[in-house]
Amino acid sequence: MRRLFLAALFAAVAPIASAQAQSVVGTWLTASGVAQVKIEPCADPASGALCGFIVGLINPKGPDGVVVAPDVATDFRNENPALRSRKVLGMPLIWGFKKTSDPNAFEGGQIYNGENGKIYSANISLQPDGTLRLRGYVGSPMFGETQIWTRAK
Repeated sequence: MRRLFLAALFAAVAPIASAQAQSVVGTWLTASGVAQVKIEPCADPASGALCGFIVGLINPKGPDGVVVAPDVATDFRNENPALRSRKVLGMPLIWGFKKTSDPNAFEGGQIYNGENGKIYSANISLQPDGTLRLRGYVGSPMFGETQIWTRAK
């Protein structure tokens, strides 16, 4: 009886876990390994289909290059002086993406690069191996850089 119960429980839970693993929605570790980004549907549809916010930092540094606590790290490289004192945790990183015919590919979005304080156009797609491919670019996707993000554990 217990085996039957466990088998039924696994059968019910497996599709849910599989569906989450097959989606861009979730928490991702950036290619540089210094931030975790939570990607989810945007709260405001005007912001696009998907948005992403920084939810974790690994050894963030302050303006002087010294490691600071994640909850005090600020966006000191931002091109806009008014935003340089905002906290990095909770900061929007990606927004404005539009759905494509592929449910796991989005285009026409924006990504903020906290390492240089600039905003780039971007496309994202879930890869067959479960990684997230993010292409940031200026003008055309041909002129850009691709990063591979892994799902955070």
